[in-house]
Amino acid sequence: MAKEPRVWQRMLSGRRLNLLDPSPLDVELDDIAHGLARVARWNGQTIGGHIFSVAQHSLLVEAIADHFDPDMPRTTRLAVLLHDAPEYVIGDIISPFKAVIGDAYKAIEAGLLGAIHLHFGLPAAPSAALKRFIKQADRQAAYLEATHLAGFGREEAIRFFGRPEPMPRDVQALLDPWPVAEAEDRFRERVLAALA
Repeated sequence: MAKEPRVWQRMLSGRRLNLLDPSPLDVELDDIAHGLARVARWNGQTIGGHIFSVAQHSLLVEAIADHFDPDMPRTTRLAVLLHDAPEYVIGDIISPFKAVIGDAYKAIEAGLLGAIHLHFGLPAAPSAALKRFIKQADRQAAYLEATHLAGFGREEAIRFFGRPEPMPRDVQALLDPWPVAEAEDRFRERVLAALA
């Protein structure tokens, strides 16, 4: 008799998050902050004494989005901060591997993001306009990370991520990788500020 595979992840909070049917009730900010601070962007292929975490990347994307729209509503800021939150469970799969995996990954990621959004009082699915706004800031962040941290040349990064816009120094300062505990704390603080 075949044993059913386990499709849930136990979190340090004690929650069990089902990957195929995630519930907003099993989402906790502390679990997200803890997980994202320990997930490396670029599969860890970055310079510096610390990984460049998805938690730090999320704050970089927020800072870029704030540069684009300093008056963005609280709900937009929260959606920006949480744009990669499913990665606290499924890790940061690099884009080339996502292309190989295809739709199965996208469906799991979308289900998790929907549960996360509902937990924080956001619509399960962001609007098309919000998705475009987040993607614009995310691609700018990817360009900066690629050229500052991951060994890409300017022209190569432009080919993959688009032509960058000039960013202020406070945004550029977010490219210096932080220790895990700092990334976790700063991510949690920004989400709590957006919820206030």
